[in-house]
Amino acid sequence: MRRFFLLLLLAASAAFAQPQIILPRSGLTADELGLVVNEDDPLSREIAAYYARARRIPEGNVIRVRFAPGRTALAREEFERLREEIVRATPVHVQAYAVAWTAPYRAGCMSLTSALAFGFDERFCSKQCGTTAPSPYFNSPSLYPARDHGLRPAMLLAARDFARAKALIDRGVAADGRFPAGRAYLLETRDKARSVRAASFAQTAQELTGVFPIAVLAQDALEDRDDVLFYFTGMAQVAALETLTFLPGALADHLTSFGGQLTDSQQMSSLAWLEAGATASYGTVVEPCNHAQKFPLPAVAMFFYAAGATAIEAYWKSVAWPGEGVFIGEPLARPFAPALQAVRPGAFELRLQAPREGRLRLTHAASPMGPFRPLGESPPIRRGVNRLRFALPPQLDGFLRLQW
Repeated sequence: MRRFFLLLLLAASAAFAQPQIILPRSGLTADELGLVVNEDDPLSREIAAYYARARRIPEGNVIRVRFAPGRTALAREEFERLREEIVRATPVHVQAYAVAWTAPYRAGCMSLTSALAFGFDERFCSKQCGTTAPSPYFNSPSLYPARDHGLRPAMLLAARDFARAKALIDRGVAADGRFPAGRAYLLETRDKARSVRAASFAQTAQELTGVFPIAVLAQDALEDRDDVLFYFTGMAQVAALETLTFLPGALADHLTSFGGQLTDSQQMSSLAWLEAGATASYGTVVEPCNHAQKFPLPAVAMFFYAAGATAIEAYWKSVAWPGEGVFIGEPLARPFAPALQAVRPGAFELRLQAPREGRLRLTHAASPMGPFRPLGESPPIRRGVNRLRFALPPQLDGFLRLQW
């Protein structure tokens, strides 16, 4: 699979003409995220200001709009005017949106996050429990969704108050490069209509063997666990969340009809996951019926997260038909971003989580534009966490690129 790269500059050593090292690109950066704020909503302004500081979002990426707050949904015409304003103010390099409010979470028959990404399009809405248009971003290797697919995935920085929003943002920032040793919990409940994803759980556990510890359980709720990194289940109400400890960066959701009705659902709101300690979640805003394609596919979300994607990328790529579903959480959380550190002058350790086996190729050039010549390959990379050490000749300068 083709990869792109992120430049990481390292401080020069007096004893070594140390090269600049280019790590494999695995996810979006703060420079590529647009931050949408409603200037007429005091809570939106407060959340956006804190998020911009915490994530160092460039001021040019902050998109300020005005509309009357306090509503769960926008009519199609009002949303289309709002989206036109947002798109017009979006810098061309921006690849995704963080939206600093909880409501509105819906635009007509679509979720607000999907309507913002695709534009309002009734093909993404279902009738009589039918199918919807598919997302071209589903299971995509793309690292630039706006460039490659013409869409900018969106995620709500959703919270009932600023204290909860701050805690959510802080968890997301704390997750970066942490490589949490957590577990995935996939629950098949007695609610068969809402447990349709369970048909793929055994295959998920098999395909991700060695990447994450995965527990496939036949029970209605998870209790008293302190290592929750993923939690996927199917229930209208999920019990015992208060007994769980979610690790920073955790993804969690429940397949039910109205989890995405964040502030007024008769079922459990997806906000409950964030309030319990998860960093991102998902739920549908209108009746989707129990099409598994309208909900996150755990195997895909976990695969891309392990590969170093951000929460917004991993979650969006895991939903085949996302038109009716709203994504919420801290978009840039990236627990498995490749991390490089110098262990001594001229010697480095690269830490990465791999969802599949492979090797890294090392190439060198005098300039970042190349041409790059091969220096060698890494030892075999196994599934799961890898620590690769390598040393460079003292005379080597220029640019060193690590590439799958």
